[in-house]
Amino acid sequence: MDISLCDTFHRSFLSCRRLGSLPWVELEKKIPSDSSLVLDILHKTILHPLCQKYPPSLQYRRLFLSEVIKRHERTGAEPLDELYNALAEVLNAEETNRCYKSYLLPSGDAVTLSENPAIISGGTTGLVTWEAALYLAEWATENASIFKDRTVLELGSGTGLAGLAICKSCFPKKYIFSDCHQQVLQQLKENLLLNGYLLDKPPGHLVTEDGSSSETNTTEISVLELDWESITDRQLGDLQAGVVIASDVVYDPEIIIPFIRVLINLFKGRNDGRKMEMLIASTIRNVETYGLFQKALDEAGLRWQVLPEHKKTLFPYDTTSKVEMLKLNLKSESS
Repeated sequence: MDISLCDTFHRSFLSCRRLGSLPWVELEKKIPSDSSLVLDILHKTILHPLCQKYPPSLQYRRLFLSEVIKRHERTGAEPLDELYNALAEVLNAEETNRCYKSYLLPSGDAVTLSENPAIISGGTTGLVTWEAALYLAEWATENASIFKDRTVLELGSGTGLAGLAICKSCFPKKYIFSDCHQQVLQQLKENLLLNGYLLDKPPGHLVTEDGSSSETNTTEISVLELDWESITDRQLGDLQAGVVIASDVVYDPEIIIPFIRVLINLFKGRNDGRKMEMLIASTIRNVETYGLFQKALDEAGLRWQVLPEHKKTLFPYDTTSKVEMLKLNLKSESS
């Protein structure tokens, strides 16, 4: 079995990576010399326990299986009943309004998200996972010491990917998810429950497969409705966050000023004497808007530096998109 090729299909399928980006040509070349490869991939994708429990969209599964069968048939290999049985099962399945993406962590654990198939739904972009959240999650797993035993505030948490990865890999003392859109907050809470976090239980309780709770994690989880326009300086100070993160929030010039006001007041609200870590990851879709953000940071008295790219790519996503991570400090503080 080609482990690396199988793993690529495994991770890409579970996270619903664009099908055209999968290594189909390489698969087709290897089928004649590795008769078990297609079955191995089938068991790592369509028949994998995560897919069985939290399946990607029905359309995605149909298209994936159809492509596997097409590539297999083109090699002239012996037909595989398992492939056609799997396709028949998917073709007969009923469409649902839920689809799932699962991202595998270095520990072997997974972050599973329920997402809306539409890019924009309900008037918000917060119901899907964006590249910068994946980038931030990867960076965090390589820099876990920054988050360990700290209170982490995430601004604009969206579906919760980055926060869930940090909670499962970096072990913060407390993690505060936040957003301002009610539909996003509801989806976020569902994703926390999906991953075993019970908001109405004491810190450290996770839901196990049999439905019971266990004390395998000591992170206190909370979800906060946080509107950058209306939250007060006192409310921000009360959070006492030691680490503040955000991803893919700098996309609209109109939100830059209120966002920066929140960042400044989080810095100023600290009173425990420890240095705050503030990290902003952005997919640079509009260079002009991103430039406005950096200029506004300068004018507000915030020093920023671009952090080096992290070394490992854990999650399949569009790496051609330019993602940049900024570390922020007040200019009055040393870097």
